[in-house]
Amino acid sequence: MNLLVLGAYGQIARLVEDRILKEDTNIKLTLFLRNSSRLNDLEKLPQVTVIDGDIENYADLTIAMKGQDMVYVATVDHSSNNIVTKNIIKAMKENNVSRVVFSNILGIYDEVPGEFGRWNYEMVSSGIKEAINSDKLLEESGLDYTTLRLPWLNDRDEVKYSLTHKNEKYVGVSGSRKSIADLVVRIAKNPNFLINDSVGVADPDTQGLDRPVY
Repeated sequence: MNLLVLGAYGQIARLVEDRILKEDTNIKLTLFLRNSSRLNDLEKLPQVTVIDGDIENYADLTIAMKGQDMVYVATVDHSSNNIVTKNIIKAMKENNVSRVVFSNILGIYDEVPGEFGRWNYEMVSSGIKEAINSDKLLEESGLDYTTLRLPWLNDRDEVKYSLTHKNEKYVGVSGSRKSIADLVVRIAKNPNFLINDSVGVADPDTQGLDRPVY
C-alpha cells in the first residue's frame, strides 16, 4: 500500500511515519513537504520517497499523487478560498486516488458543549469558516474520506482516546499527539476503518473540563 503524507514534517505526521516504519514494511511512504532536506534522515530508507513541494501548488500535488493508494493530510486547511482542499481533491481525482484522511478542528458542527465549547469557538473563530468549508468540500467530493476533528493537543505519552461521530456531541477537550497518530496508523493498516465518516477524537478522561490539558 502506498501512503502519501502531506505536511510530512508536522509533529503528528512524524509520529505516524515512525510507527509505520517500525511496524509495517508493506506500507510505502511518500513524504511531501516544503524544504524536504528536513527529512534527509528518512530519504535513505527504501520504504520512503521524499518530495519537496507546496501544498497550495496543484502541479506539485498531482506529481506526488501518482501511484498512491491513500492520502493523509496532516495539516488543517485554513487557506484562502480553501485552495488546499480543492487542490487535494482535484489531484486525487486526476490520479484515481480515492482514500483520504483529512485533519480538521473540533467545533465545526457546533458539537462541542458547555463552557469549553464556548471558549473553543472563541479561540478558533478566525479560521472556522475555512475549516467548515474544507469538511463540506470533502464530504461532497465523492472520495472515500475520513475527517479527523482534532482536540487541543499535548505531548503526553499515553495513547488513550474515544471517537464521536458527526451527529454526536464531542467528548473530551484534549488528547495526545500519540493518540492521533495511533488512529491514523489504524486507518492506514485498515483503509475501510471509519470510511466516509467524520470523527471527533479526544481523551475521554478530559470530558467536562473547561480548558485544555497540556
